[in-house]
Amino acid sequence: MPANKNAFIRYKYLDELLSDRHHYYDIHDLTERCNEKLISNAYEEVGQRTIEKDIHFLEDAPICAEIERFRKNGKSCIRYAKKGFSIFSQELSQEERLLLREVLATLGQFEGLDHFTWLDNFKIGLGIDDEKKIISFSNNHYLKNSSFLGQLFDMISNEQVIELEYYKFAEEGTHKVIVYPYQLKQYNDRWYLLCAPEDNTELILNFALDRLVSATPLPERKYISCKIDLEERFEDIVGVTLNVGKPVQKILLWASDHEWPYIDTKPLHPSQISIRGDQENDLRSEYNLSSGHFFTIECIENFELIRLLCSFGSGLLVLSPHNIKDAVTRRLNEMQDAYGKLNR
Repeated sequence: MPANKNAFIRYKYLDELLSDRHHYYDIHDLTERCNEKLISNAYEEVGQRTIEKDIHFLEDAPICAEIERFRKNGKSCIRYAKKGFSIFSQELSQEERLLLREVLATLGQFEGLDHFTWLDNFKIGLGIDDEKKIISFSNNHYLKNSSFLGQLFDMISNEQVIELEYYKFAEEGTHKVIVYPYQLKQYNDRWYLLCAPEDNTELILNFALDRLVSATPLPERKYISCKIDLEERFEDIVGVTLNVGKPVQKILLWASDHEWPYIDTKPLHPSQISIRGDQENDLRSEYNLSSGHFFTIECIENFELIRLLCSFGSGLLVLSPHNIKDAVTRRLNEMQDAYGKLNR
C-alpha cells in the first residue's frame, strides 16, 4: 500500500505514541516506532519527513491537536500537551458500558491492588455500586511491599525500562540492576517480578517484591520485549526458580492413603500421572508397600520442589531418582537435628 494511502493508519499509531506519558520520544523514535507497527501489520514503512508532515497535519485544523516540544536528557521530545488527550477519544456505547461494568465488578473483587484508586473512580463514573463478594482469593494482607504491585503493573503494561534496588536475605546492603520487566507472578502467597537484565535479554530473573527497595522508571531507555515464552518456561518447574542447565527428571513418588486424595485432586505438578495395573503391582513388590498410591511427575529440581515434597512428611515418599530422594532426606534430617537440639 503506498505511503499516501495509509495516512489514517499512521495517524492512529502516532496518536498512541504522542499520548504516551511513560516514554520520551523524539522524531527519530516516533519514526522508528511507527514503522515497526506499519511493518508488523504489512504496511510499507515511511521516512522521517512523512512523520513530520503527519504531526503538522494533526496540529492543523480541523484536528487542532496541541502538541508540545521539549528537551529531556538531550533529546528533543514530542508529545500531546494535555495528558489523556487522543484524537480518537469518544463516548462509550451502552453495550460497552455494560460489558465494562461487569468486568470491573469482577476485577474489583481481587484483593492486593488497593493502590489502584483510579479503579474505584472509574467504577463510580460508570455507576457500579459495591457488590457483595462472591469469589474470595487467597491474599497475604501482611505481605511486605505489596504496594509495588500497582507500580510494576503500570511499568510492565507501558513497556518501561526500570532500575530495581533490592537486597538479598544473606547479604548486607542493597544492589541495583536495570531490567526489562515482563510479568508479575504469584507463588505461595508471594509476588515475584519476572524480568531480563539490560545486558542479557535471554536471561530471565525473578525478584520477590518483599525484597525490593525501589523501582525507578527510565523513560529515556528503549524497552526490549521478552523473547522467551514465559508460560513454557514454567511448565517444567514448581514455583519460580529455574536452575538453568538442570534436566527435567521423571520422579517416582508414593503417597499414603490419607494424603492421596489431596494430591490426586490438587496435583503437585501438571505432569502428574498415576500408576496402575501390573506396573503398580511390581512397584509394591519392589518397595514393600502394600497400601498407598504410586505416581510420577516430570520437572526440574529446585528449592520449591524439595520444600513441597517435604511438606507432606511421612505421607509422601520419593522413590527415585536418587538426587531428589537425597535432597529430601537431607532436609528432613536437618529438621530432625534441629528438633533434637531443641529438646536436649
